[in-house]
Amino acid sequence: MSGKYEVVIGLEVHAELKTKTKIFCSCPTTFGGEPNTHVCPICLGLPGTLPVFNKKVLEYAVKAGLALNCKINTYSKFDRKNYYYPDLSKNFQTSQYDLPIAKDGYLDLEVEGRTKRVRINRVHMEEDAGKLVHSGSTISSSSSSLVDYNRAGVPLIEIVSEPDISSPEEARAYMELLKSVLEYTEVSDCKMEEGSLRCDANISIRPEGSTKLGTKTEIKNMNSFRALQKALEYEIQRQIQIVEDGGTIVQETRSWDEIQGITVSMRSKEEAHDYRYFPEPDLAPIIIDEKWLEKIRASIPELPQVRKKRLMENLGLSAYDAGVITSSRQLADFFDATVKEYGGDAKIVANWVMGELLRLLNASDQSITNSPIQPKALADLLKLVDKGTISGKIAKQVFEEMFTSGKSADTIVKEKGLVQISDEGVILSIVEKVIDANPQSVEDYKNGKEKAIGFLVGQVMRETKGKANPGLVNKLLKEKLAKL
Repeated sequence: MSGKYEVVIGLEVHAELKTKTKIFCSCPTTFGGEPNTHVCPICLGLPGTLPVFNKKVLEYAVKAGLALNCKINTYSKFDRKNYYYPDLSKNFQTSQYDLPIAKDGYLDLEVEGRTKRVRINRVHMEEDAGKLVHSGSTISSSSSSLVDYNRAGVPLIEIVSEPDISSPEEARAYMELLKSVLEYTEVSDCKMEEGSLRCDANISIRPEGSTKLGTKTEIKNMNSFRALQKALEYEIQRQIQIVEDGGTIVQETRSWDEIQGITVSMRSKEEAHDYRYFPEPDLAPIIIDEKWLEKIRASIPELPQVRKKRLMENLGLSAYDAGVITSSRQLADFFDATVKEYGGDAKIVANWVMGELLRLLNASDQSITNSPIQPKALADLLKLVDKGTISGKIAKQVFEEMFTSGKSADTIVKEKGLVQISDEGVILSIVEKVIDANPQSVEDYKNGKEKAIGFLVGQVMRETKGKANPGLVNKLLKEKLAKL
């Protein structure tokens, strides 16, 4: 990025709410049904039908707004947003315009060791449109499209940030934190691969130090953190190149072509679109009782940033470790439960969760929610290491066996005879054997080459098939070598 320019980014994020039924009818919201099977006259917008508002949508929207530090409007309403597009069967979208459910919030990001506040303009409820299935890989390369209305009427919240984001890295950090907050509050499953969390970005550049906003372009429907960051990086360079070449940025809507790694023009946006909003006549205004609002506020769990701070201050974790663990509520819950069961050093638990557990889950394409190893099982394994029953090296072998077989650590250790050898007499006889067999390493150690003892320790561990107590091996080796 050229230092001559500043980047201005605002994000509009759509999150599907995790309700069982749609916003104005009883059709299911489940993903992946056969096209046009999760539909009814209401969500298809057939004449004579009337919407009935799903109260769970309101609860989730309020909960999200509170978690995003917003003010909740105790009086809000729905509006009709009128436009014509194939995926909108009734030719208007039921949304919120001038009185959204929540406004004036913020998220505090941590980017490259500094904290930055990104303001949230509004959070509003609306229904999703259907889905266009294109014949080609992108809309611009397709000769035809089909429409699946299963998604029509699925409840959404749209979260609109102020243009406070100054780089693709900040945009990614904002999206990652926003996703975490929505997952922690359990208002959305945030499955980006299924489209339940999508992002549009408005981006412009301006000369460094200028306060006047440049001409913006909008990049539509990015559904991964990587796509968001890459699309913004490309678009910044594209705009800079146009300006450097003496050209003019055109206000337009663009899409991200993942295959080519470029943004592609979809349509011009010379003037603000007139959606002819007007209040939805078939839905009463939403009036929220303060007592109900406080009940929802009390239901909000410990959010990721607060939890991260607790893990750092109370358990002594590093900012990096605490950040990884709290990035997912399920992972953080697993960690906390293991620490409680274990009762030992939280850093040891963090190392096992971030290392061995995540490695095996990723390798088997499983999530923490269906992990074959539960917190108590991991805690029991760590206790065996602390007692000296098994070594840390053997523990990793046992852990893998626990993951694949579902057996407890104690059962595996007994079945496979993996109990650590801590008998000084047994280990001493092996130490003497190894010293006799490796005179050169002994000589190297006596000549000041400290690393030579590592080789000798390794030989003892090999002789005992990894079962010797490594601390005792080191102690006995040094005592024996000191006498030579």
